[in-house]
Amino acid sequence: MASSLTCAGMIWAFLSFLCAAASCVGFFMPYWLLGSQLEKSVSFGTFRRCSYPVRDESLQTTVMVEQCGRYASFQAIPSTEWRICTVVTGLGCGLLLLVALTALMGCCVSELISRNVGRMAGGIQFLGGKCYILHSCAAGGHGGT
Repeated sequence: MASSLTCAGMIWAFLSFLCAAASCVGFFMPYWLLGSQLEKSVSFGTFRRCSYPVRDESLQTTVMVEQCGRYASFQAIPSTEWRICTVVTGLGCGLLLLVALTALMGCCVSELISRNVGRMAGGIQFLGGKCYILHSCAAGGHGGT
């Protein structure tokens, strides 16, 4: 198989894929904030949560659901800031994954990545990184509430 990438380009493709994979795993894992509620260990992130309280109308009390899952709807995400983080982080993951998969294809297909395509991919990758910086500022600046 011929490649359109130099040795440095292949290293970039490999590292891009590792970073994109780590970012996506971090986005889907619910372990951003850890704590306890109603004497149970709880955790949540922008996309998923584990062990969360639910109002049981038949018993007129709050019970803990001890399982992990994503929020039932976009509006079920705890705050506006976390909704923004979900969108921005998801966008960042998508951009990073797009560049990484294109770069990996460039390792196997000749003339797929030209100098201009490489520059454009770098710009898209930079934009994906900026999305992560923005999400960190938004989540950290408001304490996740």
